[in-house]
Amino acid sequence: MPSAGENRQGGSIVAIDTEYVRPRMDASHLIVEGGRAAFVDTGVNDSVPKLLDALDREGLDVGDVDYVFLTHIHLDHAGGAGELMLRLPNAACVVHPRGAPHMANPEKLVAGTEAVYGVERSRAMYGTIVPIEAGRIVEASDGGWLDLNGRELQTIYTEGHARHHYVLHDPASAAVFTGDSFGVSYREFDTDNGEFIYPTSTPIDFDPAAAHAACDAILALKPRHAYLTHYSRVGNLEKLADDMHEGIDAYRSMALACADEAGRSEALQRSMFDYLASRLEAHGYAGDRDAMWSLLQIDVVLNAQGLGVWLDRGGAGGGSATVG
Repeated sequence: MPSAGENRQGGSIVAIDTEYVRPRMDASHLIVEGGRAAFVDTGVNDSVPKLLDALDREGLDVGDVDYVFLTHIHLDHAGGAGELMLRLPNAACVVHPRGAPHMANPEKLVAGTEAVYGVERSRAMYGTIVPIEAGRIVEASDGGWLDLNGRELQTIYTEGHARHHYVLHDPASAAVFTGDSFGVSYREFDTDNGEFIYPTSTPIDFDPAAAHAACDAILALKPRHAYLTHYSRVGNLEKLADDMHEGIDAYRSMALACADEAGRSEALQRSMFDYLASRLEAHGYAGDRDAMWSLLQIDVVLNAQGLGVWLDRGGAGGGSATVG
């Protein structure tokens, strides 16, 4: 049986709580197929022992891992990848071409993270980012397939959250591992009305049009489930996709409404929290606004930063940055 930090799902998929920031915020997923394995996203350096423990509980050795799939290179998803790869002698790390150079030489990636969080906090959260040998990095292609012991896995570019993002399609389980392209859905917000979901607008690359297209691309695969890094399996995907589209449009509208505010950053944060809180109340969440804030604070701040950057780079004109 999986430990408290893990949850077996779909028979051959194990969700591992990376314990990044708090419990049940950030997940890595382990795909097991006939004695071979792959990780999807890694959490941070401190998460690596938890991933290796999950491997051991499946009766697998570090040499049994063929792939480390990184949906994108933001450090809550990929910060521990270099440290993990040191432990996995046979694994290749599969990264979007725009992200691959930054995993081999993470200096710019670290600098960008420190610009968002500050140097001291970044180092406390992520530690020292270990580079990955270039020869062990495989660049994911759009629509390309990789074989995990006969289980075919497909990488599909979805660049609305980050220009270096792909999702991993797993037809064998009728699932898609979505990274951040299908938003955030914390299990604490589940109610009798189902799962609660909302988009995440990165401080670098948020692109509303591309975010809409990413949701459509995921739904076009006709999956039964999506595995989100924040946090793990969700179903009822047609409804959640509608919620995502509504949320992306709401983010765009609130950004434009706050564009000329003197204290734009604070106005965006207020608007973001008010929007999510009102949706949670309509969803039947029983917690008060303090409980909401305790779970939403990080996302509110980062989403507001992302909308501010989007405005600065063109706003309604659709500008977005390119990593690399």
